Amino acid sequence: MKIIICGAGQVGWQLARHLSTENNSVTVIDSKGSLVRRITDTLDVNGIAGFASHPDVLERAGARDADMIIAATFSDEVNMVICQVAHSVFDIPRKVARLRSQSYLNSEYSDLYRREHLPIDVIISPEREVAEAALRRLAAPAAFDTESFADDRVQLIGLTLDEDCAVVNTPLRQLSELFSTLRAVVVGVRRDGKLFVPHPNDQLFAGDQTYLVAATEDVPRTYEIFGKKNPNTNRAIIVGGGNVGLYVATKLEKGARRIHTKVIEKNRSQAETAADSLNRTVVLHGDGLDMDLLEEANISKADALLAVTDDDKTNLLSCARAKALGCPLTIALINDPSLTTLMAPLGIDAFINPRATTVSSILRHIRHGSVRKVHSVGDAEAEVIEAQVMGTSPLSGELVRDIDWPESAMVGAVIKRGEILVPKGDTRIEEGDVLVVFALTSDIPVIEKLFQVNIEFF
Repeated sequence: MKIIICGAGQVGWQLARHLSTENNSVTVIDSKGSLVRRITDTLDVNGIAGFASHPDVLERAGARDADMIIAATFSDEVNMVICQVAHSVFDIPRKVARLRSQSYLNSEYSDLYRREHLPIDVIISPEREVAEAALRRLAAPAAFDTESFADDRVQLIGLTLDEDCAVVNTPLRQLSELFSTLRAVVVGVRRDGKLFVPHPNDQLFAGDQTYLVAATEDVPRTYEIFGKKNPNTNRAIIVGGGNVGLYVATKLEKGARRIHTKVIEKNRSQAETAADSLNRTVVLHGDGLDMDLLEEANISKADALLAVTDDDKTNLLSCARAKALGCPLTIALINDPSLTTLMAPLGIDAFINPRATTVSSILRHIRHGSVRKVHSVGDAEAEVIEAQVMGTSPLSGELVRDIDWPESAMVGAVIKRGEILVPKGDTRIEEGDVLVVFALTSDIPVIEKLFQVNIEFF
């Protein structure tokens, strides 16, 4: 598969990293030669320095026989033009554009993206993806990562184990025997900074970051067994009233359960815009680092603080100060992955990685065939894939124990005729079954072959 990625920033780099390891021919275009050199020096991809919206640059990138183009530059308008040129001049079959401006995303203007107008097949909004991730974090305070699958009937949850956790030092095989009716599977463990797929005889230790796939109905019991409380969020403070903060506040206002929300925004005009857009939310103009302002917002009585400004350090320090003032849950938006090492010393509970959420969203649309959903884990270290078994798949008709799964992959759930099952050795995989699979990135190509899924386009 031949793919052109326009933009060598964080998202473009991660996409290139994902796709180049899957035997695809990837070419990256960026106007900054230094970014192109960085990506070609570290990844097995081609690089071209130039403006991706220019037809001659796309021609040099091999657009005439490309299967897909992903426009992920920092400019919405450039991304739109790239897709138009890719369609009108080169007839590239699949076009994905990253758009930030909320005006472009208004549903009443959706006709703009029809083939006879602006031919964009998939639109990705980083702000909305990040905002949805923030809402999931607020809904699951005890988890450091969460994502839903199978029409919200299956959940991925990430839990950090404490010293007093009942399952610490217990082999996973024994765990499944003790809680035989629990529909939850430990599919991944991060220990000492390394992520791996555990074996049945492996034990869990205090400090482990565990990834579990669980039936949504069994998630409360899973929290209880793993020593976690998942209290309701009734009062929330959002630091940052930009696109992300405003989207989150709007969703909280419209939610079925009333959450008292306050927004702190440093920019006066942005604060006024947020105040005009929100009905029940209190908007405070000021700096989220101001201790007096945090106290004025009653941070000590808040259940959660969400820091989503465009400055990582402001987000980290706002969370640290909120924690010092008694806020039980703090969540920070962090663009620079190297800063996540500061979370533990500062007492920050969870973070949101914008590039991981955006990459997950794009991969969800890239992988067709039987793949329904993709969630990128960590710094593109692993993926959770929801896929349906086709009749021609090597999996169809086989027992789980007879399938040659990669060592770094595990099935977390099987949805069979609407019923959610924990996979066992004698579980027979049949046509129409839906599997939720956790796999390290290096084994994704093998998983796709098992499902007979390539990066194909309708």
